[in-house]
Amino acid sequence: MDVRARIGWNLRRLRKARDITQEDFANDSGFDRGYISGVERGVRNPSVLVLARIASALEADVSELFDARKAEKFANSIRE
Repeated sequence: MDVRARIGWNLRRLRKARDITQEDFANDSGFDRGYISGVERGVRNPSVLVLARIASALEADVSELFDARKAEKFANSIRE
């Protein structure tokens, strides 16, 4: 899985686990909803500082965004 897709799946996984919509997450974290959507779809290439800000807004460690096993498991659960 491409690293951008991995980050996107993990962002979506963490956001959904907290029951936060993209719109609410974007508003609360100061990002544009379209930007968050692009990160989740793996089409944006966020900087390290943006990833740190996203993780902080999710109250997660930035390493959670890079977890390949969790991203794959979540992606598979959505695709089924």
